[in-house]
Amino acid sequence: MHFFAIGWKLLFACCPPPHWGGGIPAFVAAIAFIGALTAVVGEIAGAMGCVMGLKPGVTAITFVAIGTSLPDTFASMKAATESSHADAAVGNVTGSNSVNVFLGLGLPWVIGVIYSKGENEEYKVPAKGLDLSVVLFLSCCLVGVGILVFRRCVVKGELGGSKAGRIASCLVFVSLWLIYIVFSCLGQYDVISISDKEVK
Repeated sequence: MHFFAIGWKLLFACCPPPHWGGGIPAFVAAIAFIGALTAVVGEIAGAMGCVMGLKPGVTAITFVAIGTSLPDTFASMKAATESSHADAAVGNVTGSNSVNVFLGLGLPWVIGVIYSKGENEEYKVPAKGLDLSVVLFLSCCLVGVGILVFRRCVVKGELGGSKAGRIASCLVFVSLWLIYIVFSCLGQYDVISISDKEVK
């Protein structure tokens, strides 16, 4: 693993120390490195999806999502194991996804709209399957939050409890992810749909 990661380790060693400038240079450099890493993951996943004959939407919700979410997963795991409560871990998960959706979609769309306005063009992005994806995501999120609330009431905490309860919760959460992946892929290949036309 050290051999495979040595390039990334050397690259990220260029990040300034956090005590310089109140941490602002380290923050800016870290954001830049994360952006570059995300671009690399996206390009590699796109090439792999093309070779495997997968649609871009399927590649995005599988390989790209896993590649960009693993750091958040490990950060949440670290927060959960080192904290006396699970609020930091749950907050990290919801916060990182909020940044992905609101900033990751909002900023490019704002730039696209401003550019199109300057060129006197209308900016449109077809959103095929967005309605199905949103319904699936919200449904799975509601079930997940329901489990966390249930565990807080019964176990007196989101984490811990009996071994059977922990395994059951783990299996349900993994099943929610698999359900989302399967139904989103079926939507991408037009096997299922909840609307008759594409959303503009």
